[in-house]
Amino acid sequence: MASLWGGRFEKEMDDIVKQFNASIGFDQRMYNEDIDGSIAHVTMLGHQGIVSEDEAKQIVDGLEKIRGKIKSGEIVFDIDDEDIHMGIESRLIADIGDVGKKLHTARSRNDQCQIDMRLYLKKEIKDIAERLIYLEEVILSKAEQYADSITVGFTHIQHAQPITIGFIFMAYFQMFRRDLDRLAATYERMNLCPLGACALAGTTLPTDRKYTAQLLGFAAPTENAMDSVSDRDYVIEFESDAAISMMHISRWAEEFVWWNSQEFGFIDIDDSYCTGSSIMPQKKNPDMAELLRGKSGRVYGDLVQMLTIMKGTPLAYNKDFQEDKEGLYDVIDTWKASITIFANMLEKTEFRMDRIEQHFAKGFLNATDIAEHFANAGIPFREAHSIVGRMVKMCEVKNCDFEDLTDEDLQSIDQRVNKETLGDISMKACVDARVSYGGTAPSEVRRQISVGESWLNGIKEMVW
Repeated sequence: MASLWGGRFEKEMDDIVKQFNASIGFDQRMYNEDIDGSIAHVTMLGHQGIVSEDEAKQIVDGLEKIRGKIKSGEIVFDIDDEDIHMGIESRLIADIGDVGKKLHTARSRNDQCQIDMRLYLKKEIKDIAERLIYLEEVILSKAEQYADSITVGFTHIQHAQPITIGFIFMAYFQMFRRDLDRLAATYERMNLCPLGACALAGTTLPTDRKYTAQLLGFAAPTENAMDSVSDRDYVIEFESDAAISMMHISRWAEEFVWWNSQEFGFIDIDDSYCTGSSIMPQKKNPDMAELLRGKSGRVYGDLVQMLTIMKGTPLAYNKDFQEDKEGLYDVIDTWKASITIFANMLEKTEFRMDRIEQHFAKGFLNATDIAEHFANAGIPFREAHSIVGRMVKMCEVKNCDFEDLTDEDLQSIDQRVNKETLGDISMKACVDARVSYGGTAPSEVRRQISVGESWLNGIKEMVW
């Protein structure tokens, strides 16, 4: 098949070059967006009198027929098509004749591939936002379920303080909230139409780029034609959003792995999200959580690839930019699947309170609460900190807990403390007292849930 751009050339492309150059194997994924962009473009050409209204209609009808044939499988692209743009345009010309050759007036493949990418990514961002919203709904539901349930809070993977499980869920709720906020900001920044920028310098023809942008649902046309065809910031920004979000998923997946271990036994993951061993019949492995950890590295790699592609490319368009698509597809597919699998796994995971409570006796979880109790009684906090540190040391020597220390023991540490000054240092009392804004007390967790629900209802009405 003769190339639509081959007028200046005397030789056909070498077969290996043709293979290396072609993008049809992956950019055909955007055939709907390519046809949508072409329909908007030719509609604008007809509106402006650059082509006749009848010619515009013939082209639109021809494009819709091609769309149907692609969808039904009647059209199968191959290496001779080179890319989705040429594959569709060449078939249009074959179907409707010379009038099809007018479609490419006042545009280039440079702005055409950009419009395809932006339309495709806008659609996928909406899908991803819906998945993140569902994940947040699961988190809120589980946070309410476990708002009063006490567990061990860790720092440095050591027992630190008693907290509620609902508090943990709301910590991750904030992470995914920021993911949605970033995604909304990315969507808003990329919601500009590059079509009509042509190769890099615009056109001498009387086009109306604002009309094209309106037809395609963009907020406005891009400002500068050269930037329009060479910009891939929105791809990098989207992949950065995905990398950060996958990091959040990976962090929680990591906690699932060790919460699931025999050493902790904090959770029971539903069998449908685990696998067994080919040799050890007793095993129930948290493979989905482990895979989610691994998938984050894959998305990081796609982001680094895109940054590397762009770092040495001069203005305006460069063939390097063709490498933007496969990594983007991989990020989209990986992020979408990861969000959905994690949300479903989370929904079907229950906490084993009997096992968790066995850990309350380890690590002096209420030490900070005792120090704050002393501080509230007038002892300077640094002195209170030192007193409790010596109490811990004494408990370790005597192999006992704070509650087992006698008045004599406490008085030997500091004359200002005794059994009465300790007060109620049960796990429940410690957690219930942490009512500072953003704290772990059940009442405060429920306030956070309420605020989260209000925000989530608002984000559903945003740019999506």
